[in-house]
Amino acid sequence: MQPFTEYLRYLSRGVKQWLIDSGLSNLFATALTDYMWLIGLFLLSVIVFYITKNIVYRLIRRMARRSKTPFDDFLIERKFFARLCYLVPAYLFQMLLPLVINQMQGLITFLQTLTSIYITFIILLAIDAFLNASHDLYLTKPLSKDKPIKGFVQIVKIIIYSFGVIIIIALLTGKKPLALLGGLGAISAILLLVFKDSILGFVAGIQLTSNNMLRIGDWITMPKHEADGTVREITLTTVKVENFDKTFTFIPAYSLVSDSFRNWRGMEEAGVRRITRAINIDMNSVKFCTPELLQKFEQVAVLQEYIRKTEAEIQAYNQQFGFDNSVLVNGRRQTNLGVFRAYLINYLKHNPNISNAHTLIVRHLAPTEKGLPIQIYCFANTTEWAVYEKIQADIFDHVIAIIPFFELRVFQNPTGADFRGLIN
Repeated sequence: MQPFTEYLRYLSRGVKQWLIDSGLSNLFATALTDYMWLIGLFLLSVIVFYITKNIVYRLIRRMARRSKTPFDDFLIERKFFARLCYLVPAYLFQMLLPLVINQMQGLITFLQTLTSIYITFIILLAIDAFLNASHDLYLTKPLSKDKPIKGFVQIVKIIIYSFGVIIIIALLTGKKPLALLGGLGAISAILLLVFKDSILGFVAGIQLTSNNMLRIGDWITMPKHEADGTVREITLTTVKVENFDKTFTFIPAYSLVSDSFRNWRGMEEAGVRRITRAINIDMNSVKFCTPELLQKFEQVAVLQEYIRKTEAEIQAYNQQFGFDNSVLVNGRRQTNLGVFRAYLINYLKHNPNISNAHTLIVRHLAPTEKGLPIQIYCFANTTEWAVYEKIQADIFDHVIAIIPFFELRVFQNPTGADFRGLIN
């Protein structure tokens, strides 16, 4: 480096002497020499940038395409190497500037400060690109679905950019960065207010990730924010949810910790989805089964064993305690509603779309002014929405259709047709 520096100074003195010999004053010749070297240095930096961008960068891209690792492809895509190309001419300009200018120390200081700010800014952009590429690589790993780190990456970016701003301010003011850092304590309250959402989002992100409460791809529902869909992105401050109507809801990350929400991941992992729906029965249609009615129900294949077994148990019980069978209230009797419930249980057990490995119940709910709700509680062997809705609809199509067979009536409020029938 020393011989090169001496050579540049030798050339500078030669150009200056040539200008003096041409009739210029020493002061003017010195200033003109410095400006000529400054323009030349600028042109040299442009040429170096052109060579770096169009030759070296293309070689790097070609090597990245041939490489088997995807990380260098992500670096190319995020323009990491492209941004590094801007550093080469800047460093060259900053290094050679004091060597080619003999006078005008004020201009040297100004240009070096400007170049240092430019270099700091490019380094920040390069680090940003490197972090983005690292996050892209992480997204290719299976772990990324369970442990999203985009919020942490954003925190690192904030810290890096904060240090970058401090360095730039230090360059402009001529103070040391550590001295500026020491003064941050005085404005910490203001920073807490400015970055309140970011701080709360960062804390919420740690809680969501560490407790495995939320993953990308989870189906969540949060009525407070009208969210019902799939989690597409988890950032530092917000969670992006794509609703089933193809709209997007952006939920503050901290709200997912402070408020309640439902995550349907367990259902999807189990591979089943719950069916829980009730149909109201008119209680006036519930009655004891006569021998003729039981004989009618025995024609149903899935009920034959149930009716015979239950009837034998009832007769044995009534005989044991000597109940008078001529009065239906005495002893135990089968009802059309009880047989109907038994039919539904056997129907669901033989339905290939219903899981027998999970809870399967047909039960009474509390009677209301709208009748007696008979609830079906079971699990469909699918989590696909359209298929699930079809299975559920098919079941209740069948239930509504066979209710009259058991001499039961569905309860519903009177309609216009009912009132017209009364008038006629």
